[in-house]
Amino acid sequence: MYVPAPFAFPPHQRGALFDIIETHPFALMTVATGGTLDAVHVPLLIDRERGASGTLRGHVARANPIWQAFGGDALVVFHGPHAYVSPDWYTTPGLVPTWNYVAVHAYGVPQVIGEPDRVLALLADLSAAAEATLAPKPPWTLDKVPGASRDALLGGIVAFEIGVTRLEGKQKLSQNRHPADIAGVETALRTRGDEANRAVANLMAATKA
Repeated sequence: MYVPAPFAFPPHQRGALFDIIETHPFALMTVATGGTLDAVHVPLLIDRERGASGTLRGHVARANPIWQAFGGDALVVFHGPHAYVSPDWYTTPGLVPTWNYVAVHAYGVPQVIGEPDRVLALLADLSAAAEATLAPKPPWTLDKVPGASRDALLGGIVAFEIGVTRLEGKQKLSQNRHPADIAGVETALRTRGDEANRAVANLMAATKA
């Protein structure tokens, strides 16, 4: 990923990259399949403690042929908050439109998880992470699925994990602009009022701190 110096995460902020993955777990995973590229959109979990750059876990439908390319290199992209930036929000004249955003790229080799108990643990962990965002709703749990249906579910998916070999992050939040321009963008994004724009404005403020 091309990351100009102003937009790079400091080396000591590795935890911030994990935070982005956990907050925005629905990822785009791209793999090479027979000389072409294929991609799948999939929620993933990150285990921060396994490996120098963590381990990702997820699953795809067995009917999706992408899993047959597992064992080769993969790129997983996590998109954080993003927002359009209008030149009208700058005090400096002559600038052009751009886009502010945060993203994380994870590289590694997907490996199939075959053991049924590990697959069940993955499914339980995935649902627990998603259900936690719906609190105070009582969480749905996998034990609510009858045994026969659970066995059929296991047969219909391919679970995998990726030991991350390289983890890169980019936070393009107007850091290369003059303070007055940054303030103008942040104020405009907050004025727009929707959650996505406020999230970018909050990240801009945190980056300045």
